[in-house]
Amino acid sequence: MLQEARYMETISSVVKGLIERNPFLLEAMARGILSYGNLASELAPQVASRLEKPVKESAVVMALRRYGEEVARLAKLGTESGISCQIVMKTNICDFNVVKRSELLDRLQDLYSIVHLGRGDFLNISIGNDEISIVISDKYADQVAQFLADETLLGHKTGLVSLTLLFEDGFIETPGMVYQAVRRLAWERINVYEIVSTMTELTVVVDCNDSLKGYEVLQSFISGRE
Repeated sequence: MLQEARYMETISSVVKGLIERNPFLLEAMARGILSYGNLASELAPQVASRLEKPVKESAVVMALRRYGEEVARLAKLGTESGISCQIVMKTNICDFNVVKRSELLDRLQDLYSIVHLGRGDFLNISIGNDEISIVISDKYADQVAQFLADETLLGHKTGLVSLTLLFEDGFIETPGMVYQAVRRLAWERINVYEIVSTMTELTVVVDCNDSLKGYEVLQSFISGRE
């Protein structure tokens, strides 16, 4: 199966994967300041190792140029979107991650009865294939811990902050918006614990130590500044 998976990979897909693991390379590519020739000489051995066959640097350069055009196009869309929005910050948030069980799924609705969303409380529940993430105002941490007492806890993080971009319209129909916001945070080495979106809102959850820097980064994003 491993050999079959590698056979299905291409130079372009491997190059894209290598670039996406490095936010600094991705940012440099978006800004058009990357030397494809120099980078190709560095990546070619890695690509050849992954594909288990010789790879020409010229082929890697071509793959880099094609992906660079895609990245630049997305960057331009985000910068020129002209969508109006504002940022809302909420502090004192915590995150619970637990193993997904059908019994827990049946009880999740009970969490909505303990928070006061109309008073500014925060609650987001994300259900994955094998895990459930519960991001909630920190003042309810003890209640949630008790609620999850019989569950398998995978992780618990406190001291988080949510930064929400409130768009007037057009957000969901504009390609590259989420990519642009997240790549700028990655460029500043800001780790994103959760991403939540609706038709008109994009929320990222970050560590409280990164909240002010994250706010500045997102502010520069919506104002169209690099």
